[in-house]
Amino acid sequence: MEYIIIPIILLLILVVTGFIMRRKHTAIIEQLENEKLQIQNNPINEEISKVKSLNMNGETEEMFERWRNSWDEVIDVHMTKIDSLLFDAEDQINHLRFKKATLIEREIEDYIVKCEQDKNNILEELNELIGSEEKNRIEIEQLKEYYRSARKTLLAHQHSFGVALPSLEQRLEVFVQKFEEFDTLTKDGNYLQAREIVISLNNESQETFNYINDVPTILTELQVKLPGAIQELRSGQREMEEQSYYLRHLELTEALDKLEEEFITLKDELARLNLAVVKPRVSEINEEIDHFYDLLEKEVIAKNYVDQNCERLHSSITNVISSTRVVSDEAAFVQQSYHLNEKDVEIPKAALKQLEALERRYELLSMRVADEKSAYSSLQEELVTISNELERIHEEQERLSNTMKNLRIDENMARNKVEELKKMLQETDRILNKANMPGIPKEMDARLDEAAEHIYVVIQSLQEVPLNMGVVHSNLAATELCIEDVHAKAREMIENVMLIERIIQYGNRHRATNPRLNARLKEAEEAFHQFRYKKALEDAGTAVEEMEPGALKRIQAMVSEELFSR
Repeated sequence: MEYIIIPIILLLILVVTGFIMRRKHTAIIEQLENEKLQIQNNPINEEISKVKSLNMNGETEEMFERWRNSWDEVIDVHMTKIDSLLFDAEDQINHLRFKKATLIEREIEDYIVKCEQDKNNILEELNELIGSEEKNRIEIEQLKEYYRSARKTLLAHQHSFGVALPSLEQRLEVFVQKFEEFDTLTKDGNYLQAREIVISLNNESQETFNYINDVPTILTELQVKLPGAIQELRSGQREMEEQSYYLRHLELTEALDKLEEEFITLKDELARLNLAVVKPRVSEINEEIDHFYDLLEKEVIAKNYVDQNCERLHSSITNVISSTRVVSDEAAFVQQSYHLNEKDVEIPKAALKQLEALERRYELLSMRVADEKSAYSSLQEELVTISNELERIHEEQERLSNTMKNLRIDENMARNKVEELKKMLQETDRILNKANMPGIPKEMDARLDEAAEHIYVVIQSLQEVPLNMGVVHSNLAATELCIEDVHAKAREMIENVMLIERIIQYGNRHRATNPRLNARLKEAEEAFHQFRYKKALEDAGTAVEEMEPGALKRIQAMVSEELFSR
């Protein structure tokens, strides 16, 4: 039975496979048939016939014949070949020769692709030709209108174009020649060649239009505005020199002479319509002329500054020299009472030497001003430099003078601070002796003695001659830190003593019934009478807290409230 079933299954597989492959290839053939019909039914001949409305001469006639022959080849040769191949492919499919059918299908696809490319090429060239004719017709009229307008402008305003007029007229003559060439090519059916002329004329017209717009403006700059500006500069220079301005350093005459010579070269370039050179250079010359105006204005401003500040500077130098000498004398006097660092001591001496140098520089400056052979801008720079240096020296003297004046103030403040610290130390000693405690620990006595020693050191440093306020401030800071620490420790000790007393009083209620508490409180009392207050507080607090957790915090709160209410 197995030998029968297996062949049957294989046969069924072959039948099913053949059926599927047949359907697949049949679908491909149908698709290729549809693509062939789409190409075949395309109204290319009707599109080609549109060319007959143009002049059927020259390249138009050649292209028409070429398109028609190419399409005839597609229809008569390629389509016939495709039909034959389609028939062969169907025959191969019917005989289940699928590999051969595949090869034929690929060959048909190649033919269809070739036919499609031929069709697209024909339509592309056709549209280009017809589009060129339409664009040419519109744009040539615009160009002719532009030519007429440009011609009228040149005739009506010849003087505005000056040396550039012949070159502009020559450029317009080119338009006439190109128009004639365009008409000839169009009549001969050479629309694509005519299109190239239109494109060339469009570029030419834009360039010529820019020339007609720019040349009058540039010519006005070269012939009127720039020469006028140069004459104004020469006139201004002459007037300023008559008023004792020194302007040779500007080399203005030489620069203006070169510019006037350059105008001749620029006019020659303009006559050749070389605006790429002339236009940017004219802009640069305008900037150069503006710069010359700025330089002359700078000299005027500088002269006003020198006139207003030269004498004033001499007065300022005199005043600063006088005030520096006063500061120098003051420093010598202060040194008898106070210590000054070497750097501060040297400030007045160095300043007097610097002022002598500034005074010599000012004398040279005054001579230059009187001589009238120096640029005022240079004189102003020197004047400003001397003024700035003088201001720096003056500020340095002011700082030193203020420092010396503050020495007396600092001394008085230090003496007042010493008195405050002495009172604080006395108050600390008073509250310790007044406090209800068995005695003062040796450590606290040592701290009090140390604080008293610090006060003695400060007082001694205040009695030195000359007085060194740096040392005084250092000693005073150490003294203040020590006394504040002693005062804080004393208050802490008094609070601890009060807390110990309250804890023991609280614990006394339970001593009779709590032997352990009684023993711990005895240890605390013993430490208390030995002036070991921290040890007493630790023992008493631990004993009460063991007996009644939270009791220590309540007692501390009561003591804090009592102290706060004092």
